[in-house]
Amino acid sequence: MIVETATHPQFVSNTFLVADGQGGPAFFVDAGGPVASLIEAAERLALEPTHVLLTHHHFDHVSDVGELRERWPGLEVQISGRERELLDASAGAGPSPAASMGSIEAGQTLRFGALEVRALHTPGHTGGMLSFLVREDGDGQGVFTGDTLFKGSVGGVRAPGHTTYADLRDSIMGTLMELAPGTVIYPGHADTSTVAAEWDGNAFIRIWRGLDPEGSQPCTALGEPATLVLLGADYDGGTKAWVRWQDGSDDIVPGSRIESS
Repeated sequence: MIVETATHPQFVSNTFLVADGQGGPAFFVDAGGPVASLIEAAERLALEPTHVLLTHHHFDHVSDVGELRERWPGLEVQISGRERELLDASAGAGPSPAASMGSIEAGQTLRFGALEVRALHTPGHTGGMLSFLVREDGDGQGVFTGDTLFKGSVGGVRAPGHTTYADLRDSIMGTLMELAPGTVIYPGHADTSTVAAEWDGNAFIRIWRGLDPEGSQPCTALGEPATLVLLGADYDGGTKAWVRWQDGSDDIVPGSRIESS
């Protein structure tokens, strides 16, 4: 499997070009740009992409769909129905790019030569978030996790269109961590990892597994009193915080919004 990556210099968001080999079928996962290097790679490898598969609706993952369609006007752009609704809502009074997109839902599969792509529902960061599991005939597999799981970190549940901490945890522990240990993780931001590496080393997952204790430090999160369960590293060099509110509910918020009490 060929995976070419372009990373946005500001958002650190990844756009992926995926193919089963030189001259074979190809597709994109997300389109946050800049995509010029991926267009060049497709031409160099004699690929003819047919699809753009979007993990979710946030701007840093969809902003360059139009540029890819300028190069390949027949590209099918697919996103979950829930994310289409969220993209429509975020467009306000202006025209929504979702109008020209098709839908793909959890459980659906697509075939690109020797590659089978299965959509997985992994909500939390957004309600209709999809991860894409790619299996190669007779070889390994990778999963494109959007903003659900990163190397050493997890997605937040305070972004537009979010659902809950419980959804995010279940998406990671009940779906992504159930994949084979050697599965390569291609996150929506920053560096790749594997299921095995995150199972053993991700600080959030280690607590969920019962390997490490929860923290109990009082703090102020988003201006409200809370308990800091974990202040972990994030993909951008900052931190991500798991907090527990006074009513006992949990949340994942930016570490920059935490103050010690």
